[in-house]
Amino acid sequence: MTTTTPPVTLDDVRDAAARLKGVAHRTPVLRSRSLDALAGAEVFLKCENFQRVGAFKFRGAYNAASRLTPEQLSRGIAAYSSGNHAQAVALAARELGTTAVIVMPEDAPPSKRAATAGYGAEIVTYDRYTGDRVALAEALAAERGLALVPPYEHPHVMAGQGTAALELVEEVGELDALLTPVGGGGLMAGSATAVKGLCPRVRTVGVEPEAGDDTKRSMEAGRRVSIPVPHTIADGQALHTPGELTFSVNRRLLDEVVLVTDDEIRDAMRFAFERLKIVVEPSGATPLAALLTGRAGPLPPRVGVVVSGGNIDAGRFAELCGLTP
Repeated sequence: MTTTTPPVTLDDVRDAAARLKGVAHRTPVLRSRSLDALAGAEVFLKCENFQRVGAFKFRGAYNAASRLTPEQLSRGIAAYSSGNHAQAVALAARELGTTAVIVMPEDAPPSKRAATAGYGAEIVTYDRYTGDRVALAEALAAERGLALVPPYEHPHVMAGQGTAALELVEEVGELDALLTPVGGGGLMAGSATAVKGLCPRVRTVGVEPEAGDDTKRSMEAGRRVSIPVPHTIADGQALHTPGELTFSVNRRLLDEVVLVTDDEIRDAMRFAFERLKIVVEPSGATPLAALLTGRAGPLPPRVGVVVSGGNIDAGRFAELCGLTP
């Protein structure tokens, strides 16, 4: 008989939490009676838009980067990202006294690119619709002798991301459901590992933009499926296929994937701003959109939601939410 060890466990998430203590923010949990009434459940929003760099990505980036050897750190770190992981690796490198080189798409949001450079990283751009960011980053890392910290396809990254869900359950108690955005799958894999380990009966729901349904298709097919690079306002979820490691976790622990349209994402961003008084970027708003539209189906009594980030500049936010004159 053979057994397969999962790439990330609840103990790994707990270990990451200990490593992140005092470095990452323990982000707030927001409640809203209006949202509860609309959702028909008690909703607990884990607000990673208040995390360092404005998104959950710092958790995984720091957990992975902090485990590099002194020799690796002396040579520097490489990463590839549309924005949030780029900022996270740049900040983690600065915290650890090293340098970072980030491969970013040419059309990455200007605010995310500026923030990445502001943390001291060197940026190398590519065309996301024709270029292979993984191949580019791997070649760059090999050429310069850099340690590559991927955005989701790494056990330490997944474990770090799962600390958000771990904190949520520690603060509010057992959950009946957890809604999380799905891009490459690292946040979902880490979150599902944490929450299923603590609340075995919990229902895990991933949310994708309708145009970028690679994980939903992959779950239905039972294997990783590739789609054309999607055009969606949820730039953090504009991927063409799930990660291999992340999918190996999510196909076991993810109960359902639901889809939301760009217009529904806009509505959720506006609701968060007007009713909850928080700014949420498109990818971070997808689970909220699933709640507000009922796409997550009838909800059990206690529902956790990971609001994954709030990195969006004022002009883009106003444009997407229809707040410009």
